[in-house]
Amino acid sequence: MKMIVAVVKPTKLDMVRESLTSIGIEGMTCSEVTGYGRQKGHTEIYRGAEYAINFVPKTRIEVVVTDGQLDPALKVICEAANTGKIGDGKVFVMNVERSIRIRTGETDESAL
Repeated sequence: MKMIVAVVKPTKLDMVRESLTSIGIEGMTCSEVTGYGRQKGHTEIYRGAEYAINFVPKTRIEVVVTDGQLDPALKVICEAANTGKIGDGKVFVMNVERSIRIRTGETDESAL
């Protein structure tokens, strides 16, 4: 099993969710986060004064998939989140040793 962590623009959350659902992946965890990458934030003008915004709002999506679902999931996440502009985000993949569904006690892939 693998955990996919995708950090994307907040406006892309629904598209990513719909894309994952269309390939049979149900269930995800989403968080509102802030951060910066190469762009190092941006500037905004408010009431005539310029302010540096060092941390950009993003959405962090976490989903655990089977090894067979990994490549299709990565493909649809990248396609759904892509705008072709700076700040589209990043995707990370990590190994998952175990998973347990608390209610039923199911483990590993049956717990997904």
